[in-house]
This record gives sequence, C-alpha cells and structure tokens, in this order.
Amino acid sequence: MSRIDEELAELRVVIDPQWFDLALTHRSWAFENGAGATNERLEFLGDAVLGVIVTERLFHIYPDRSEGQLARLRAAVVSGHALAQLARDLDLGPLIKLGKGEVATRGDDKDSILADTVEAVIGAAHLSGGFAASTRLVEGWFGPRIERAAHRGASLDWKSSLQELTASLSLGAPEYDDTASGPDHDRRYVATVTVAGRSFGPGQASNKRHAEQQAAAVAYRALSGEADPDAVPAAREG
Repeated sequence: MSRIDEELAELRVVIDPQWFDLALTHRSWAFENGAGATNERLEFLGDAVLGVIVTERLFHIYPDRSEGQLARLRAAVVSGHALAQLARDLDLGPLIKLGKGEVATRGDDKDSILADTVEAVIGAAHLSGGFAASTRLVEGWFGPRIERAAHRGASLDWKSSLQELTASLSLGAPEYDDTASGPDHDRRYVATVTVAGRSFGPGQASNKRHAEQQAAAVAYRALSGEADPDAVPAAREG
C-alpha cells in the first residue's frame, strides 16, 4: 500500500479509482498517449475546494485575526511550496503519470507538478464524497500546517515584513538582485537585497522567489536587531 493510500484510509476518505487515476494524469502523459483527459480540471476544482475549507477553518479558530492576517495565513498554508512539500511527504511524485520529457527532467519532483497534483487529488476526493470527504482530507493534511503557520510570524512573508520595517525606519524600499545558473531543469538562483546602500544575503534556492525570501530574512533580522525596539513594527503574522 502506498503512503497516500494509507493516509486516505486513516482519514476515511474513499476516492473513486477513475477520479484518482485522472488526478495523477499530467498533461504531458496525456499528450504522448493520445488521451484527452488530464488532471487540470480536477486541479481547478481542488484549488477552489481547498481555499474554501482552509478559509473557513482559519475564520473559526482565529476570531481575533484581521482580514489581512487571515489572507496571509491562508496564502502561506496553501502556497505552491507547501503543497509540493505535502506531496513529497506523501510520496506522491512516483505515482504521477508523466510524459517522457517530464520524466527526463525529474518532473516528479517539480514543485509546480506536485502542487497541482495535490489539488487534483482534493478535487477527486470532493467529487467522490462531497464536502464531507474533502473536508476530512484537507483538515487531515493541512490542520497541523495551519497551527504551525500561526506561530511563524514574519517568516510567512519575509519580503513584506522587510518592506514594512524599512518604511518604518525611513530607509527606502528594498531592492533585490538575482542571478541564475545551471541548466533549465536544475536552475539555481542567488539573491541579495540592498537597503539604504547596504547589501544583505545571499539567499539561494531553486526559484527566484524563495531566494529573495531568504535574502529578505537575513536583512530583516539584521535591521530589526539594530533598530530602536519602539520603531520596529510587529512582524507580519500570516
């Protein structure tokens, strides 16, 4: 039994085999094998279902959070990076039906493909068992992430937190510089951020956004440690 099968059984979620197979069918495989159906429609549905369930959970368990805080929390919980990491935890990658080109470039470990497949599985669960099934699935998979995210403060969005900090200290807007290296299928990004003539970083990741977030974290910690505590705004929450 695969890891995801174990998870579904534990959460008492039964997905129709046809929907589940479709949820694992990437467009590259469908194109190479002459199949018309892909997991993209299920992904579309799953994205909407996931958003509704996570939003309602946040609304009820954090009654004192503002709309902006709840929106940032939701964005962190259901980010592409978070979804891809969940897929890795579930060993979902090897189960995805990919075309030869995607197999050759390790598509089974690409954040975008993994995240899309998680959403497609949620869509398949919803079609198979309605909101009762999809809610059990989403709360089982994302409940702990919601709890953790509420206590991570600025680390949910270091770039936004840094921008608020530099504005409060009249240092001007942060400016990011990025460089990329390596082949397309294994691209690496290095980012630095400059604030008032000072450079911070570097941040290194497989995509530019994550590299910039890392650089922003370095700058935020350094500048907030130097500043008058009364002048430092509270770190962004969710």
